[in-house]
Amino acid sequence: MTKRVMVGMSGGVDSSVTAYVLKQQGYEVIGATMRLHGSDLPGRDARSCASRTCCSLDDVEDAKSVARRLGIAHRTIDFTDRFEDAVIKPFVRAYETARTPNPCIDCNRRLKFGSMLERALDLGCDYVATGHYAQIVRRGDRFALVRGADASKDQSYVLYSLTQYQLAHTLLPLGGMRKSEVRAIAAEQGFINADKPESQDICFIPDGDYVGFLERYSGHTPQPGEIRDEAGAVIGRHSGIESFTVGQRKGIGIAASGPLYVVAKDARDHALVVGPKDSLLSDGCVADDWNWVADPEDLASFEVMVKTHYRQTPHPARVERRQDGTVRIVYASPARLAAPGQAVVVYQGDEVIGGGTVASTF
Repeated sequence: MTKRVMVGMSGGVDSSVTAYVLKQQGYEVIGATMRLHGSDLPGRDARSCASRTCCSLDDVEDAKSVARRLGIAHRTIDFTDRFEDAVIKPFVRAYETARTPNPCIDCNRRLKFGSMLERALDLGCDYVATGHYAQIVRRGDRFALVRGADASKDQSYVLYSLTQYQLAHTLLPLGGMRKSEVRAIAAEQGFINADKPESQDICFIPDGDYVGFLERYSGHTPQPGEIRDEAGAVIGRHSGIESFTVGQRKGIGIAASGPLYVVAKDARDHALVVGPKDSLLSDGCVADDWNWVADPEDLASFEVMVKTHYRQTPHPARVERRQDGTVRIVYASPARLAAPGQAVVVYQGDEVIGGGTVASTF
């Protein structure tokens, strides 16, 4: 019996080739493009949308063009309300509480492998599929999430929240491919988006002006405050902590004998804490909202490799499960400081063991 799969087609080259590969493998493929927001979204500046495909119908039209070329059905699904509740509002709350948001991870969890999977199953599909560079491997009665073969494109870090149920109903056909292969297939098939560049911005803030978006969306006005050193001494002032990220060096505006970096943001006092580069090292972190991809009872040990940033090279650590459901991760040696709100993902070999949200560091 032919299996049916709904492919999330963003209009980009990866999802287009995903649909092609699955059709070649014999699946009945339905293309689906999620409508997540538009220029009428509160906080959007329509002027910034003129040349940004995420603000126009270009992406949908590109996806439809590929679907027609492949001879597959295509539909646009309106998830604007769900996207606002599940992604945009948490993004705003994170900035207002001096945390680092992860909108793409929230979108994966709540929309692509949440709402879209629900819709796919309702329509009689067996799976959803996306163009992520990661692999799903069946091992006995469980599914493992494994790094993509192209190390430079591996996206397993942003998929750590997938449950066993979601993994069982998900296909990631690009996981064993390299980006160059994907581009070549798109060119061979004459896809309109074969040379389309990858988006580097948050989709609902195409101009990268996070502070401006917050002001327009929620009326949140950045509050000026003190810049303090790690001993608590006031050494300057800033115009709003929303404009700074942990680890930032440029743009702090403090003259000092050596470079200063943002090491913490205090939402209660609207204060920025800065220190030397050594202060950006941490011995570990505590994570909540944890998802075990592997069964922790099956693990031979809790010695892992950990990433707290998407592009970070994994480093050794030890995982400690705690009775309150949180996880304590102790680094083998001091490593780059993670900001509260960031994702922390742990691996054994190429396999994702689990991940969560950084609650605190030590």
